[in-house]
Amino acid sequence: MLEVNNLNKFYINGDMKLHALKNINFNIKDGEFIAIMGSSGSGKSTMMNILGCLDRNFSGKYILDKIDISKIGEKDISSIRNQKIGFVFQSFNLLSKLTALENVELPLVYAGVNKKEREIRAKEILTKVGLIDRIHHKPTELSGGQKQRVAIARALINNPSIILADEPTGNLDSISEKEIMELFTELNNQGKTIIIVSHEPEVANYVKRIILFKDGEIIKDGERL
Repeated sequence: MLEVNNLNKFYINGDMKLHALKNINFNIKDGEFIAIMGSSGSGKSTMMNILGCLDRNFSGKYILDKIDISKIGEKDISSIRNQKIGFVFQSFNLLSKLTALENVELPLVYAGVNKKEREIRAKEILTKVGLIDRIHHKPTELSGGQKQRVAIARALINNPSIILADEPTGNLDSISEKEIMELFTELNNQGKTIIIVSHEPEVANYVKRIILFKDGEIIKDGERL
């Protein structure tokens, strides 16, 4: 599903040149459950931006579903992000004036899906993440764990190839963290490919494979390091 070959990323700041990612190579198969881990400054967030097609300023190859990301235009990139990648963020990124249902519907609004179909699909996904009784609540009326469930539902609404989660438990208490990681586990068991970027050691207890970064390099790649 996903292939990274000899990938390098540099940041230029005046006369300074920072080698942020160094000759990165790995493959991810359909249905895997992976954590990309490392301390602050290790390169994991830079790697996430590339995997999410948010940053294409790199050398080497990144192939997603047989598409060479470095060789396509910005319009096509936007389409790929919308159709193939479901994003989940630490800060939830929900719109405060919209209900849970309306937040989940948003990607379908952008895709031009009619209102009735949007509502049916959003309710199905919110049921799946255990929030059907909160569909008319706004983010301020939800707990942190519930907000993240809404964000996960929104990420799932277009049935993407990959769920890419950036520090998804970073703003949660330990009980909510456990609930969210168990939800990801359930989704993976249903066949979803899930990539979690995190520095929290608890995440490692749930995933099936860990890619560990340090100083811009992969230092370990395997099961439960």
